[in-house]
Amino acid sequence: MAGDSSATALQPSPALKPEWLRVKAPQRERIGAVADLLVDLKLNTVCQEASCPNIGECFAGGTATFLIMGPGCTRACPYCDIAFDRSDRGLDPSEPERLAEAVARLGLRHVVITSVNRDDLPDGGASQFVACVERLRERSPATTVELLIPDLCGDWQALEALMACSPDVLNHNIETVPRLYPRARPQAIYERSLELLRRVREGWPKVFSKSGLMVGLGETDEEVVAVLRDLRAHAVDIVTIGQYLSPGPKHLAVDRFVTPDQFDRFRRLGEEELGFLQVVSSPLTRSSYHAGEVQQLMRRFPR
Repeated sequence: MAGDSSATALQPSPALKPEWLRVKAPQRERIGAVADLLVDLKLNTVCQEASCPNIGECFAGGTATFLIMGPGCTRACPYCDIAFDRSDRGLDPSEPERLAEAVARLGLRHVVITSVNRDDLPDGGASQFVACVERLRERSPATTVELLIPDLCGDWQALEALMACSPDVLNHNIETVPRLYPRARPQAIYERSLELLRRVREGWPKVFSKSGLMVGLGETDEEVVAVLRDLRAHAVDIVTIGQYLSPGPKHLAVDRFVTPDQFDRFRRLGEEELGFLQVVSSPLTRSSYHAGEVQQLMRRFPR
């Protein structure tokens, strides 16, 4: 399980980040309004919990990816900075209202809702996603909605219940190449994640499907290309590719820093050869980075 990766976590990481990975620390005045609102409404964001390097840019632009049912996660993936928590926690019935209030106050045109893994819940938290989307749409009917969901432990009835709220985009991250799953995602199954994405495309063809992966964990470029081919074979529309950055010494170490040129090669191969509608590929790309651009795709490729 996650503890088996301790030896890997002790591998030396390159001492200095390349110039293209250096991000200025966000200034308080740039992110203060959004951060204060989140504190006021007792909401979590993946921007904060996962130490996203783009937090300054996104908060300054008045956007955030909301993290529900957290902040603790029932899995302990050794690449992730979200805290591990297997305590018996019920769902907060006020969370959908507080999230809808934040979206309304921020005036968001596009919102991303994600969650920690809640393997302790019978439906993996699907009902809470639905409640959040329904309340959000009552308050902000013009806002488009992207859901970034866990694998629900392969509970396809839970997936069907979740998709009943008709998100505009359904995102489920593949995260890494299948060879590295035992080390990086010990409680996940590569084929199960692909199956989830296939079911979304076949069951809800009007919904844009999306996935993402990190590079720099020990994969080869050829393995990344193979994953892209698998995702396209499952009719995924949008892919994000970003550099893995180790949150700390207890997490998996960075194996390599992928160059901006290689990220661009992944983008061109994905869009020009494989036929994805969009590939967002750069060192600082994260799952929700520039997520609002999906509205442009929805206009170009109406369903």
